[in-house]
Amino acid sequence: MLDSAVQKRFLDEVAVFSDALDRPIGSASVLAATLERVYNSFEEQDFFRYDVFQEREKAPETMFALFDLQMKLRERVGIWQKAGLMSRPAQKSARDCLRATRYAIDILGEIWTGFEQLPEGGRTYRAFTGTNHNTLYNRAGERDADGTMAFRSGDVILTRGRLHNSAAIARIGDIDSQFSHVAMVYIDARGRHWAVESVIERGAIVEPLSEWLDHELGRAILFRHKDTNLAQRAATLIHDRVQQANSPWGKRILYDFTMTLDEKTHNLYCSKLVRRAFREASDGAVLFPTFATHLDMKNRDFLNRIGVDAAETFAPGDLELEPGFEIIAEWQDYRVTSNLRLKDIVMDKMFEWMEEDGYKFHETLKVRLISILGRMASYLSHDVKEMIDDVIPVVPVNMKRSAIAAIAMLHETAEPLFQELRALELDRTKNSNLPLHPREVRQILDRIRETRGIEIGYLRKA
Repeated sequence: MLDSAVQKRFLDEVAVFSDALDRPIGSASVLAATLERVYNSFEEQDFFRYDVFQEREKAPETMFALFDLQMKLRERVGIWQKAGLMSRPAQKSARDCLRATRYAIDILGEIWTGFEQLPEGGRTYRAFTGTNHNTLYNRAGERDADGTMAFRSGDVILTRGRLHNSAAIARIGDIDSQFSHVAMVYIDARGRHWAVESVIERGAIVEPLSEWLDHELGRAILFRHKDTNLAQRAATLIHDRVQQANSPWGKRILYDFTMTLDEKTHNLYCSKLVRRAFREASDGAVLFPTFATHLDMKNRDFLNRIGVDAAETFAPGDLELEPGFEIIAEWQDYRVTSNLRLKDIVMDKMFEWMEEDGYKFHETLKVRLISILGRMASYLSHDVKEMIDDVIPVVPVNMKRSAIAAIAMLHETAEPLFQELRALELDRTKNSNLPLHPREVRQILDRIRETRGIEIGYLRKA
C-alpha cells in the first residue's frame, strides 16, 4: 500500500473531469478532443496512486461522484446535439467516457464488496436489487414504499447478459457498448407489470416483469422517455401487437437477424421493437436512433455468418446517448462485473483481430455437426427444444446454420481467453486488492495473439 502522503484524491480528478464538461464548446472538433482527453485520463490512470482504491470506506462516495459525472455528460449530449456539435468522433468519445467511468464504478464496487464472487452455480441478484450500492439512482423518489423500483408503463430497460454472445452483440459495431439487450415495460389496467421484448430463441414475447428481471443479468439501466404519454401509448401498442401475434390466430414476430431498420419487415430484433413502438405511437414523429451504430467494417465474415445485412443499425447500446430519454437508475451486480469487463475486452480484441489482421472463423467437422443438429432441432416444438437444450441449442426456425456455427465458434474461442484472464485477475486481487486495469487486459491479449500466431481458437489468419 502506498504511503498516505503519496496518495492522491481520486475525487479531485473526478472534479477536474466534471469542470471540463462545463466549459463552453465552440466546435465539434473541440468537443471530440475534450471528451477524448477525459477518456484517456481514465485509460491511463494508475489506480494505485489514489486513496480510494486503497481505502475501502471511500469507495461509495466516489462511485456516486462518477455516476453524477455520467449523468452530467448525458445531459450535455442533448445540448451539444442541438448546437450541431455531436460529430461521429464526438459520439465515439462520449461513449468511451461512459464506458471508462462505468468500469471505474465497477472496480470500486468490487473493492467495496471485498471482491466477492458469485458462487459456482449461483444466481445474480434480481435487477435493481442488492444491498451493496448495486443500484445508483439519478433522481430521488423513484422507489416504492417497500424500496423496490417504481416502474412506469413505457419505461425501457437496457441490459447485459453474462454470456460471450452478449459481449459480442454489445461490441458488434463501431461503438464499444456494455449492453446487449433492451425491453419495454407495460403495466396493464390491473397494475400487473410485463416485459415486452424480442429474443433470438422465441422472437417477440411478453412475460411478467418480475421474472424477466431475474434472468441472470449482470447490469441494467432504466430509461424513461421525456414524453410520458407517448411512452405509455408506445407500451400499450407494442404489448397488444405482440400478444395478438402470439395468439392462436396471430402471425408470430420472429427475431430479425438482419438488424436492418427497414420498417416494412414483420420480424423485429430487440431495439427495433422499441423503435417501432415509439414510431407508430407518435405517427412517425419520434424515430430512433439519433446516434446510430455503424457496421461498415472491412471484414464482415462474422456479420455475414450470423445474417446481418445492415451497414447502419439501432443497437441496444445506442440508447445510452438518446436525448429523448432520461436515466432513472443504473444497476450492476459487483459479483460478476469483473467477468463482464474481461469478456468485453476479449470481444474487443477478437473483432480487432478480424478487422485489422484478417482473422476469420474456420469451421471444423465438429462445429458443422453441431450447427446441422441445431438447425434440425429448430423445427421441433418449443417444449421439446427446452427438454433437449443441454444437448442441442434452442434455435429459432429462421436462424441460419452458419449463424449457429458462428456463435459456437465465438464461444469456444472466447472462453479459453477469458479463463486465462480470469486466473490472472484472481491472482492480482489476492495479492494487491486491485483487479487488472482494462489497459493491462488489452496488453495481455495482444501478447497472446503474438504468441499464438495465425490460429487463435477457431479464428485463423488468412
